[in-house]
Amino acid sequence: MHAYRTHTCGALRKDDVGKPARLSGWVHRVRDHGGLLFIDLRDHYGLTQIVADPQSPVFARAEKLKPEWVVRIDGEVVARSADTVNPNLPTGEVEVRVKDLEVLSEAAELPLPVFGEPDYPEETRLKYRFLDLRRDTMHDNIMQREAIIASLRRRMREAGFFEFQTPILTASSPEGARDYLVPSRVHPGKFYALPQAPQQFKQLIMIAGFDRYFQIAPCFRDEDARADRSPGEFYQLDLEMSFVTQDDVFDAVEPILRGLFEEFGGGKPVTQKFPRIPYAEAMRKYGTDKPDLRNPIEMQDVTEHFKGSGFKLFAGMIDMDVNTRIWAVPAKSGGSRAFCDRMNAWAQGEGQPGLGYIFFREGEGAGPIAKNLGPERTEALRAQLGLADGDAVFFVAGLPGEFAPFAAQARVKIGDELNLTAKDRFDFCWVVDFPMFEWNENENKIDFSHNPFSMPQGGIEALESKDPLDILAFQYDVVCNGVELSSGAIRNHKPEIMEKAFAIAGYPKEELEKRFGGMLRALQFGAPPHGGIAPGIDRMVMLLCGEENLRQVVMFPMNQQAEDLLMGAPSEVSPKQLKDLHIRVVLPPKT
Repeated sequence: MHAYRTHTCGALRKDDVGKPARLSGWVHRVRDHGGLLFIDLRDHYGLTQIVADPQSPVFARAEKLKPEWVVRIDGEVVARSADTVNPNLPTGEVEVRVKDLEVLSEAAELPLPVFGEPDYPEETRLKYRFLDLRRDTMHDNIMQREAIIASLRRRMREAGFFEFQTPILTASSPEGARDYLVPSRVHPGKFYALPQAPQQFKQLIMIAGFDRYFQIAPCFRDEDARADRSPGEFYQLDLEMSFVTQDDVFDAVEPILRGLFEEFGGGKPVTQKFPRIPYAEAMRKYGTDKPDLRNPIEMQDVTEHFKGSGFKLFAGMIDMDVNTRIWAVPAKSGGSRAFCDRMNAWAQGEGQPGLGYIFFREGEGAGPIAKNLGPERTEALRAQLGLADGDAVFFVAGLPGEFAPFAAQARVKIGDELNLTAKDRFDFCWVVDFPMFEWNENENKIDFSHNPFSMPQGGIEALESKDPLDILAFQYDVVCNGVELSSGAIRNHKPEIMEKAFAIAGYPKEELEKRFGGMLRALQFGAPPHGGIAPGIDRMVMLLCGEENLRQVVMFPMNQQAEDLLMGAPSEVSPKQLKDLHIRVVLPPKT
């Protein structure tokens, strides 16, 4: 017989009744039922009920067992009586009558329980992550993640992609977030960087002629944490394709994502043909480039109705600045003063002066704005928005670039409060036609707004003849349920376009050659038109597991301060290590 087990704790069935079995695992819990001891034994595969009666020679040892002790059990498989069958367990029709027991490892007093799913402080959960991962929900999430990644690999290979690995130690790049730097021992004063993404390498793979590449790529960014973004490191499904247009990338990616979410989405409907929404339209309708299309609310510009009107607050803002806009956030079924006042109070709690509104009843608008706006303008506004009695509309005013984030937040809040947002489906879309450049207020200069290696729409002619802020790029995001899964682009494959684009963003040719010399040289030796995208693994798993925090689907995450509480990273290193690296640490002054 095997030293530890003949079966796993999820394997025994009614057909095994009468057979001997040896199991090893963790004591999940112990129950004393009138002299009989019931021990739930757990391993990776499942849970089996063990029974010890007072006549058993190991009963005294069984009485001493504590949660999370690791034990080996020898016994006989017996059928449970009809009234004790547990239909929720695959092993629920049987139990094991213990004949021998060996304690393989004892557990100290637990800092957090493994049995059940109590809400415990995140600091404790991360410090003792190995215990947290024993809990059913966490274990299931991690196994779901493994299955999702396996499915993605299979789907990518079936779609004709080849898996290649790119370097982890590379050169620092100026775009995007801050790099994690790695000092070089053999090149004093010089540093490697951990890749924020395999961007340049995957383009070089296309230039090298491999046509279709993918990998489950680790990425490293020194940026602050959010619920949908892990600090430090994350994984993405990185892919690139040669001789493709934007449509070709969409046609390759959509079936992979759609099939994945149909496979693991628990039967929830999944968008069949992803709609394409221009960036400017997304900002105007939803206030964000990450719209949650499960929410049917679409905002509209209603500035004209307030221009020169009796509602002096908005009319005065329009007179003072021609760029002022009034956006309406329609709220079907929200037409009560109580709801409108509640939303106004919510807005004030978010640091806003308030949230103006009109609600409709008995064929007319009600509330202070309607009273000052007048019946004709109010009716015209109602008609534009398609509202009726029992509905309401809320307003945000000012410069769209300043109020759009709050407008987007209000849209989400109203949709949730009125139960307008469908929670039982996966709604995908592409956001396309991003601006190539944007104005950097802090540095008073033009910057890349997205990926600097993207192809501008119109090519070199657009760069030479258009206002840079009017140039669009072949850049796109794929969004699901308001979560940005990935950015992507058709790449610039011509060196003269790369030089011109970077010059507009303030990079002279010598700086371009210094920072991106490898890419620039490669483009001079015959580069195919190519493009790609990199959907985030962690975010996809988070959506498919129904979680709202990435740390629920990552095996060993950092906390919000980018600390690994389990391993104690980041940590100080010895003076000898610093000396080997030719580094001296200069700490900031204490305040």
